[in-house]
Amino acid sequence: MKVLRTGTREAEKRIRRILNRRNLLEDKRLENKVKGIIEDVRKNGDRALLRYTKKFDGVFLSSKRLRVTRREIGKARGLVDRDFIKALKKAYQNIRKYHEKQLPQSFKISPRKGVNLEERFLPVERVGIYIPGGGASYPSTILMAGIPAKIAGVKEIIMVSPPQKDGGLSPYILVACDLVGIEEIYKVGGAQAIAALAYGTQTISKVDKIVGPGNIYVTLAKKLVCGEVDIDMLAGPSEILILADESALPSFIASDLIAQAEHDRLSWPFLITTSLRLAQRVEQEIKEQVKSLGRREIINISLKKNGALIVTKDLKEAVDLANEMAPEHLEIMTGNPRKVAKKIKNAGALFLGSYSSESVGDYIAGPNHILPTSGTARFSSPLSVRDFMRSSHIISYSKEALKEEAKGIIELARREGLEGHARAIEVRRRK
Repeated sequence: MKVLRTGTREAEKRIRRILNRRNLLEDKRLENKVKGIIEDVRKNGDRALLRYTKKFDGVFLSSKRLRVTRREIGKARGLVDRDFIKALKKAYQNIRKYHEKQLPQSFKISPRKGVNLEERFLPVERVGIYIPGGGASYPSTILMAGIPAKIAGVKEIIMVSPPQKDGGLSPYILVACDLVGIEEIYKVGGAQAIAALAYGTQTISKVDKIVGPGNIYVTLAKKLVCGEVDIDMLAGPSEILILADESALPSFIASDLIAQAEHDRLSWPFLITTSLRLAQRVEQEIKEQVKSLGRREIINISLKKNGALIVTKDLKEAVDLANEMAPEHLEIMTGNPRKVAKKIKNAGALFLGSYSSESVGDYIAGPNHILPTSGTARFSSPLSVRDFMRSSHIISYSKEALKEEAKGIIELARREGLEGHARAIEVRRRK
């Protein structure tokens, strides 16, 4: 990572690249490739799923082996240690406690005599959760997606995830599913899994909504099936922006930038600071800390390709730039982080103070870690209980109430040139 001062050509070039980081979703070559996979699964069902699982994951499965059995879940319990179970249960409790506050309430009002109006909230009937897998394991994401769905009252939750080389799923994933109460689990990933959830196959029934993060192929697949089913968001690579002044600790900043960079080569870790000296010390800290990490190759690629240490002329410029970037995770390490946070308009999640590391939010704090990325925090929100619910409006008029408001309805309808609407009221007014 290089230290860049705002106002220089090099800094402005890097800032433009950060602001345009969503462009990967516009890759038509990749999109056409994904479209072909989706159409294949739509037409050929399980046969296509199994073919792509063999091609992309190197695993040969039959239709009967796609679904995880209760025996596999039972076996998984014996493969994880007590400390993991303890941490998982603690996270479960914290996440559930936070998300229970999000449950929307149906309501009824009678604003005028003879008029009864309601908004009724109901859960989505069937939800599909995508969990990245293969070489990685994300049991925390199962909690983040499954718990709010359960609180919303979703009746059927199914989970899909790419199989490991042995044809199974990580025992950590299976134990997390068991804790949440997800029983329908399939060993399939990638764009083909999204297609199966959207259109159904001989083994997997179609769902009403798909949630959960994934790679570019998964994200493009969600983009293409949106409308056939609902989706949570189009998530890009994970990202963190740290906003800091001279009071921040370089070792803390470096560790959090590295933590984000280790997700994958496409991660976006960047620092915006008012202090040149701090930026330089963070640069040195990163070089030292990376040496002892097993994923240092991935980290170094992410830091070099997408990372930035940006020095601004003052805090106002730093805040304005942060709002323009609209990051997924925004850590504020300043003398008065809460005061700065009041000026932040666009961020998926804010972490205030030196001890509120983004890792806390990833695992155990309680708020959801499935967050808007790639600048979409300008108009999008974290995953919540509300994402698993839908509402209906209920309208009830008495005869007298309709006659009372008939004139206004007829006037508005005719001004819009909709005579049929007007007559639908007139015929009732005469009775």
